[in-house]
Parts: sequence; structure tokens; C-alpha cells
Amino acid sequence: MNNNNIKEMTLLSKLFHFVLLTSQKYNIDESHGLSHSMNVLRFASEIYETEVNTHPIIKQQEKIIYVSAALHDMCDKKYMDQDQGIREIEEFLAENKMTPLDVNVVKLIISTMSYSTVKKHGFPNLGPYKRAYHIVREADLLSAYDFDRCMIYNMHRQNGDFDEAFKDASHIFDIRVMKHNEDALFLTNYARQKSLELERQSLNQIASWKRLVKNPILM
Repeated sequence: MNNNNIKEMTLLSKLFHFVLLTSQKYNIDESHGLSHSMNVLRFASEIYETEVNTHPIIKQQEKIIYVSAALHDMCDKKYMDQDQGIREIEEFLAENKMTPLDVNVVKLIISTMSYSTVKKHGFPNLGPYKRAYHIVREADLLSAYDFDRCMIYNMHRQNGDFDEAFKDASHIFDIRVMKHNEDALFLTNYARQKSLELERQSLNQIASWKRLVKNPILM
């Protein structure tokens, strides 16, 4: 794709183009690549729409929310040096004329929102941007309920061993994903309600895979 075509892209297209290129550069597998980025952005949009009327301050932060949601895994330390990833995100956003303040907020959100970071350090103090932070963070948590996605990540780690990936994914869901509400990780009403729906879908996914794993034809 030439530079003229890139310049003609909408910001939404540029965000996903950046995700695609970064995923290729750092071998980010599909569990944290483009489809995940799209899902998190969609969830963030849904949470935003339910929050904006009661919390109008986030209307001014809409771009920050969507940009953070789309790019949040493009500095994931599982795949790259986090600081290097953040620098590349910063350069990309500066090229696309985001203000230095907005860029800094995006960097703060994506570097502090992961499950492991929150469990270790708690929620950061982002002042007037705290609700934007939680919208993006909760959107990412909602995407974690996809059991197939969890297995795909583990299959990449296990060199394609489905049986081991299934065991690892089941363990992660037992100790982490199914405890999101118990651990009070959702603050918005939408995310709390949506998580219950997604939890039921996850249980159905797990049950289906259990049947297949035990199917003698596939052994």
C-alpha cells in the first residue's frame, strides 16, 4: 500500500492497519492481533454508549477510548519489549495528529490496564480519565470470555498441541476469567451484565470442546 492510500484512510482504518503491520512485525498471534483489537474496540464502544449520558465528561475522551482499545496489545510484553512498543504507538499517534496530552493518556491506559498489572498494583489514579481507563480495561476483560481465543493463544505456546492448550485454557478460566465478577473487576453496569451473558457462552464452548476431546473417534 502506497503512502497516498494510507493518507486517504480514516483513523479507524489506520488503527487497524497499524495493528495488522505490528502483529506481522512481532509475530503477534491471532489471539492478540487484529480480531482481538476489533472485538475490544466494539466492546469499548458499547460500554461508552451506555455511560456517556450519565458521565458526559467521557464525550471529550471518545477518541482516547477508541484508540486505546484498538492499540492496547501492540505493546504487550508477551510479544515484544513493552517500552519499544509504546514508542512505536506514540510515533504513530503523533503522525496522526493526536495531541501530546491525548497520546500520554493513551500510553498510561494501555500500560496499566492488563489483568496482571491490575492484580499486582491495583487501579492507577488517572484523575479525570479514570472512566475512560475503565471502559477500555473492561472491554478487554469482556473479550477474555472467548474460550476459543484462550485455546488459540495456548496452542501457539504449546506448538499446536491441542490437548495441552485445552488443559491450560480450562485452568485459566477456572482461576481467572470466571472470577472477574467475584474479584470486582467490572465497575460499569453494562460490563457486569454482559459478562454474565458471555460467561454462559463460555461454559457452552467449554462443554462442546470437552465432548470433542473425549470423542473416541478423535483419539
